[in-house]
Amino acid sequence: MTPEQEAHLERIKVGFTTLVDPKYRKGQLEHGGDLFEKTPTELLDMAIEEAIDNLVYLLSIKEKLHGFQYPPSR
Repeated sequence: MTPEQEAHLERIKVGFTTLVDPKYRKGQLEHGGDLFEKTPTELLDMAIEEAIDNLVYLLSIKEKLHGFQYPPSR
């Protein structure tokens, strides 16, 4: 990889490390239980809910930046 790609990857890793600890702890406080004890089906359902949330956030950002467009313009 190029030095620029290596630097980009390092920034991503630092960002992830900075964000994951407080996010995990907040989830523990809000939801309790042990994530590692969830069944594969429970984890899949939770991941789908998160994906829906993410799409809502992304579409909201797009609307604020460009006005709502669906289907998306290319």
